[in-house]
Amino acid sequence: MSRVHFALAAGLLATAPSASDYATQWSLDLAGADAGAYAVVLDDTVYRQARTPALADVDVLDAAGATVPAQLMRTGDGGRGEPPRVPLRWFALPDARDRQDRWSMAVERAADGSVLRVQAADATGGGATAEAWLVDASGLDAPIEALHLEWAAGEDGIDRAYRVEASDDLRAWRPVQAQAQLVDLARAGERLLQRRVPVGADARYLRLLPGQGQGSPRLQSVQAELASPDRRAPLQWRELEGTPLQEPAATARLFELDGRFPVEVADLQYAGNGTGQWRLYSREHADASWTLRAGPWVAYAIGSGEGANRSAPQPLTGITRDRQWKLVGARNDASTPRLRLGWRPEAVVFIAAGTPPYRLVAGSARAQRAGAPVAQSLEAIRATRGPAWQPGLATLSASRVLAGADALQPPAQPRDWRGWLLWALLVGGALLVAALAASLLRKPRA
Repeated sequence: MSRVHFALAAGLLATAPSASDYATQWSLDLAGADAGAYAVVLDDTVYRQARTPALADVDVLDAAGATVPAQLMRTGDGGRGEPPRVPLRWFALPDARDRQDRWSMAVERAADGSVLRVQAADATGGGATAEAWLVDASGLDAPIEALHLEWAAGEDGIDRAYRVEASDDLRAWRPVQAQAQLVDLARAGERLLQRRVPVGADARYLRLLPGQGQGSPRLQSVQAELASPDRRAPLQWRELEGTPLQEPAATARLFELDGRFPVEVADLQYAGNGTGQWRLYSREHADASWTLRAGPWVAYAIGSGEGANRSAPQPLTGITRDRQWKLVGARNDASTPRLRLGWRPEAVVFIAAGTPPYRLVAGSARAQRAGAPVAQSLEAIRATRGPAWQPGLATLSASRVLAGADALQPPAQPRDWRGWLLWALLVGGALLVAALAASLLRKPRA
């Protein structure tokens, strides 16, 4: 894409600190020379080099050493993808609102459980108005978030509640949605339409039973809405060995994280069979107070090999980059598991202003990335180019030490010459007063 689209953002080009203010740099390889904006996904080497909790000491420089507009973002920002829809087969059932349990249903199924034919009738043996439906979801292997119903056009005057029930064998049914409203109303040239039925269940069969309201849609098709695809990067893990801590009436271990990783889940790993109830805390440094991040939750490991049963990872109360972690359990816990912290890599998105080639720098006690509205610029581009537009990809290449450990040392505080001058004047004045007093004392009295 032409850099014209980024003229406004490029105007934010800052004269930030030089490369000598950072510990390490990585060359960036750009996929395409005219994208205008690029996203570089951070790896563990960058997180281990960064020092500030918000990763403010991670930036992008051009060939001249000047910073370019850049912003830290979560990979997959922009939300989940569009939820997929899958067409399902459906079968009409008689309306039994006034004849509860007075109609019968015979279902013919294939070997895989799919419904081939449904024959339903009331107690008299005759059919009835088809206002209820059986939906065959036996071919899905994922939970259904909702059903989308389509009916014949021009069927306004529909405003009816439906109850949704689920079953795995067509005999035992359980309620999954007490009331889902279907609406198709037209007035004064405007139309109010509601065809989505929330489900939120994993079942082979669903049935929709009418409740209070008016109208009965002549159903034409049914689609299942599945969970939206997760665009986030997959979880990565840091496994930590802890040291014992003295806690009253508790078993505790202290863990040290070796980088500014954005931790969002925790997992406990036993060496063999084990179980225990645990709380997980974190803090930034030894002088800070502990913050509860997860628990209490029961972690366990029973069995071995492919048939082992293990507790699921525990989500934290929020993403944190704290360096110190503490695991606390009951005193009678015989073994303390290892701590595994899960994180997802982030991306630094930058505008390709200045002169290429570009490089990523990290690790500084005296330099910080300048604020830039990169995210707003990208949203403005998506508004014109479509939501599928993404910045180009930049990948980390060869790394090189810049200032090294010297960049991680806090800058020396400048001498306060005014303070020294004030003290000098005060001391000089005091000495002058003392000299005058001594001279007066040496003179004879008149």
